[in-house]
Amino acid sequence: MTIRRLVRSEFRKLTTTKMPLAFLGVLVLFAVINAFIVAAGTDMDGSKTFISTAADQQSLIAFGYNGFILAALFGAIAVSREYGHHTVIPTFLASPRRRHAVVAQLGAVAVGGGVLSLVGTALTVGAVVVALSTTDFGFLISVDNVVRVLGAAVFAGAAGAVLGAGLGAIVRSVGGAVTGTTLALIIIPPLIVQLANETAAWMPNILANVLAGVGTDVSTPAALAALTLWALIPAAIGLIVVERRDVV
Repeated sequence: MTIRRLVRSEFRKLTTTKMPLAFLGVLVLFAVINAFIVAAGTDMDGSKTFISTAADQQSLIAFGYNGFILAALFGAIAVSREYGHHTVIPTFLASPRRRHAVVAQLGAVAVGGGVLSLVGTALTVGAVVVALSTTDFGFLISVDNVVRVLGAAVFAGAAGAVLGAGLGAIVRSVGGAVTGTTLALIIIPPLIVQLANETAAWMPNILANVLAGVGTDVSTPAALAALTLWALIPAAIGLIVVERRDVV
């Protein structure tokens, strides 16, 4: 089976289940939370200076890191459930060169993760715009910066999905993949930073903020490269593991 057909097959797997709808529900919840924060939130003195400047508002709608985590969970579940339900067997039978099937799967989840993150950002922006109408502040972010936030979210979402897919291929169980993803992105990074402060700038949350234009810890090219490595290293390990072990 050609790579193109394999990719189409992977897209059908992703779009014919309820999983994307479940993640869409989470994205809507995020948007509602942001709207509530804008409408009801205040600083300690009762003011709303946290939305008083374009930079503050851009920081609020920067969805890249949230998109990275959600897409990582999306990728981890999408891949690991195939091993749990044994649906990966016909895939590998149709494509004896397993690396082709894995590459197609990574490509499909990358697109899915990017789309989910884009939708999440768009919902967040819309929710903030609506909520701002209940305050004395208007939407201050320029079109260029909104586009940058959206672009950062797409890239972060795609990278996160590839990372999660790699972990899913390594672990092969949904529970283990979700746990591993949570450990890798939420639990372990703060511990690493505590042990070596100089690593803080290379954690996914900082890198995603740099891409969204709300951080300057590293350069934008460096952030792109580092976030790519975060994705490709577990994906490469997953590919090697899949090629060398039994399917089930």
